[in-house]
This record gives sequence, structure tokens and C-alpha cells, in this order.
Amino acid sequence: MQNILIPEIEEGLPLPKNASEALPELNAEQEIEMRARTIKLIADLTGTPICPDENDISAAKDIARAHLENPSSRIDYSRYPNETMAYLAGLVAQSNCAIVDNLAELKLYVVNKLVHEVEHADSSKTRIAALTKLGEVDGVDAFKKRSETTHIVKPIEEVEKELMQVLEGIEYKVLDENPGEPQCN
Repeated sequence: MQNILIPEIEEGLPLPKNASEALPELNAEQEIEMRARTIKLIADLTGTPICPDENDISAAKDIARAHLENPSSRIDYSRYPNETMAYLAGLVAQSNCAIVDNLAELKLYVVNKLVHEVEHADSSKTRIAALTKLGEVDGVDAFKKRSETTHIVKPIEEVEKELMQVLEGIEYKVLDENPGEPQCN
């Protein structure tokens, strides 16, 4: 004799009309990732390899380009074959990962690459361009225009004395506003 287990079903719970209504609202990246995981799971379960050809790769690149040009557009991913979607998911995943842990590492990488270009460039034009970019890096600042201001703090008595010397050194000359007319005293 076999025991049959029947789950309890609650009354009054609204059920979706179809599978697409049951899914939450996804942005394009989330939808691509979900589709790719499903494609991978089915391929793993059936033992079918996912091998995109040149057409799939080209289509995936076109989809990515279209999405970059207009991120708010909704693309019907269901009309593309699994291989295209798998390749597209790889493109999206590759572009959404952090290459470095912090920006200081990226700055160090840029500086190292510029120094390498300066040392190994074939032409002086390339070396000068790399040196120019290297000089613009924050911290190097080889081309930053600087102006210096020196503030001197003096006692008020000394400032008054210097000001009086300047005022005493000024020569005053009264200019006649109407040179042809006689002056009234």
C-alpha cells in the first residue's frame, strides 16, 4: 500500500493567468541573465552544448549595441536562439564586472601603461603624446598652471608706518580744469 501525499491548498489566493504575469518586472540586464541561466540549466540537463556561431555572435553584438544606444527600449529576447542569448549574457556579464577593487589600482595601471608607452614607443609623436597624458595625471600635474600667494602677517603699527611712508611719498599736483580761464581766489 502506497501513501499519497496531497499538499494543503489555501483557498482564496489569486493565481496568475499565465507564466509571464507571474514573473516580476525585470530590467533588460536581469532578463538576459535569467534567460541565460535557464538556457544553461536546460543545456546541462540535456547534455546539449551551447555553441554560438558567427551569426549568433553578430546578432548578440547588435542587440548589445541597440540597447546601449537606447537603454529604455524593450527588446523581444524570445525571438533569438539560445546561442545568441547565451553569448549576449556573456557580453553583459563581462561589461558589468569590476576590473579593479579601487580606483587607485586603476590609476596605477594607467600610469604604468603610459610609462611603458613612453619607453617603448616607435615614434617621437607617440612618446610625446604619452608623456603629455602622463603629465596630466592627478598627482603628477606637470602642466598645471599654478599661482602662489604669500601672506605676511605684520603688527598693525608696522602696517600703519609703511602706509604713511607710501602716502608721504606721493606728490600732489593740482591740475587746472579750464586752462584758458583766469582763476578766482
